[in-house]
Amino acid sequence: MTPDFLKTEIKFLKGVGPQRAEALVKELRIFSLDDLLHLFPFRYVDRTQFYRINEITAEMPFVQLRGKILRTESVGEGRSKRFVAYFSDSENVVELVWFRGAKWLQSKFKNDIEYIVFGKPTEFKGRFNIPHPDIEAASDDNLRLQSALQAVYPSTETLKNKGLDSNGIRKLQATLHQQINNNIPETLSKNLLQALRLMSRESALKNVHFPAGKNELNAARFRLKFEELFYLQLKLLKQKSFRNSTSKGLLFARVGDYFNDFYHHHLPFPLTGAQKRVVREIRSDAGSGKQMNRLVQGDVGSGKTMVAFLSMLLAIDNGFQACMMAPTEILATQHFYTIKEFADKLHLDVCLLTGSTSARERKKIHERLQNGELKFLVGTHALIEETVQFKNLGLAVIDEQHRFGVAQRAALHKKNQKPPHILIMTATPIPRTLAMTFYGDLDLSVIDEMPPGRKPVKTLHMSDSQRLRLYGFLKEQIKEGRQVYVVYPLIEESEKLDYKNLMEGFDSLEREFPLPEYQISIVHGRQTSDRKDMEMQRFVSGTSQIMVATTVIEVGVNVPNASVMVIESAEKFGLSQLHQLRGRVGRGADQSYCILMSSYKLTTEARTRIETMCNTNDGFEIAEVDMKLRGAGDMQGTQQSGALNLKIADITSDVQIMQQARSIAEEILDKDPDLNAEENQLLLQQMKELERSNTIWSKIG
Repeated sequence: MTPDFLKTEIKFLKGVGPQRAEALVKELRIFSLDDLLHLFPFRYVDRTQFYRINEITAEMPFVQLRGKILRTESVGEGRSKRFVAYFSDSENVVELVWFRGAKWLQSKFKNDIEYIVFGKPTEFKGRFNIPHPDIEAASDDNLRLQSALQAVYPSTETLKNKGLDSNGIRKLQATLHQQINNNIPETLSKNLLQALRLMSRESALKNVHFPAGKNELNAARFRLKFEELFYLQLKLLKQKSFRNSTSKGLLFARVGDYFNDFYHHHLPFPLTGAQKRVVREIRSDAGSGKQMNRLVQGDVGSGKTMVAFLSMLLAIDNGFQACMMAPTEILATQHFYTIKEFADKLHLDVCLLTGSTSARERKKIHERLQNGELKFLVGTHALIEETVQFKNLGLAVIDEQHRFGVAQRAALHKKNQKPPHILIMTATPIPRTLAMTFYGDLDLSVIDEMPPGRKPVKTLHMSDSQRLRLYGFLKEQIKEGRQVYVVYPLIEESEKLDYKNLMEGFDSLEREFPLPEYQISIVHGRQTSDRKDMEMQRFVSGTSQIMVATTVIEVGVNVPNASVMVIESAEKFGLSQLHQLRGRVGRGADQSYCILMSSYKLTTEARTRIETMCNTNDGFEIAEVDMKLRGAGDMQGTQQSGALNLKIADITSDVQIMQQARSIAEEILDKDPDLNAEENQLLLQQMKELERSNTIWSKIG
């Protein structure tokens, strides 16, 4: 329901033109007037307060002055060249300084008119100056639209060089808003507007860019955030409701011999209460006659693979095939060996299909899949190639699914005439608010118990100055028969990034842990698969005591005898990755340790990550901190997986709004699942518009 005039290309807006339009498209993805309207400010500054120059202090975050420019000059040469304007409030003078755009600025300023200057003061040799201030003619009331709170917009160096800093973008917004004049249609029903006392969409858009005051700004932001999250939840819930009511699934009618034999005679350890609960939920889904789409969350080491294997046995007991898809060869290979160990006890065959599988072996797998002889298949995205045809695929398990694109996941649905049941597993704990958004159309299971007898991993923080103490501790552990991981962020030295380097680290460890007393394996992403497997096998078998690696071992390596994880340059890793790496130890009965090595100087954020790791082993608590630090989109790689494109809402800070939006969406769909009622026609129309424009939602599944 975007008005036609808002679909106009941005180059036709007064003050833009072809060159600026090209920059807006490239830098901020602004193609149309509607895109500009939905470029929301990231903060606001209060422009009601004016100061005298002699009132400026170093503590002021911003200062606003009124006065005239006495003179301008260019100072210095080359990179140190700067443009200086001497600004006076009739009593004192302060320097306004720009380090670029001197030519453009010289033609801009006149000595005989009054300006308003706004910027952050800095102190240099006892004197204040204001670098790159906002500056405008004092008579330019049109720019402010009488707004006390002034919006600050994102910009880039390229845009600033074309006069489109925050101030320039605000001018374009003012030009656009003069053309709107009651042309913005409503997108929420009258019932919702009245029940929630929401301002109109046009008023919200005006007040978010040019707020009349703080109350109006808060009301505008709430209205726009609610709308964005409401339609996101409405779409997810509507898809889930439609699937549950119409999507007939394969019927797993019985729990048969394979499941019962394994469950009663071959379980390597008793299932936890949480594992039993999740298996019951899966059995209920698969036995309902509807297609299952279930996400299983479980912290590292909680026993998700066992749950997946039991689910695969249910498929086989009911005459179907089962497959498991993992994002990397290392993880797929690890799953293959784990599942093969279980399946061998039942005399069931399992095959592995990856990019490294030979043409001869691949041909055999294809034939056995098509004739139904092969029941179990584990692999990477090679599973979804068109040449891979199942006879009757009943269950597809997807591990670490956020690493796959939407198209890759959807391809598994087409491997059977009726879509197979889908079981998604993730070892990345996801806060409930994030799960509601990214997986709102899936049923959610959580394995929130760890197997009995496991001791929590002790996490310690050490600086480079304590390295000798670290080496002594590692030698003690190895003497007791334990093994050690040492993980580095990069393979080779980078000129730009001061990371510990794997090859240098390997050399120093060889000097400290010499042959023949110590054996060291090395694994990284540039090795051939054969070399990687050989080095990994040396460590798994206990031939080598130390595994030096990059983050290729983040997932998929299970060595119960490894009791120490050393993470070099730990400040360079994200929280989620640190937690995944820590999960490689603590898999046996012995006390395990994770040692975070870092430089002495840490940023506030890096210190928060390291302190969080030292204070808790709870993956969900860690995920909450991670989401606050990085933001939800960055956590999940939304650009890659096409999950979200939120313009104003933030699911990290707008939890209550999202929960309210979901609750209201559920109420509406409970009464009117197809949105056929007259009062819901506007909602249905807007959903179709959003689907066409792909504004806020992309299919996940």
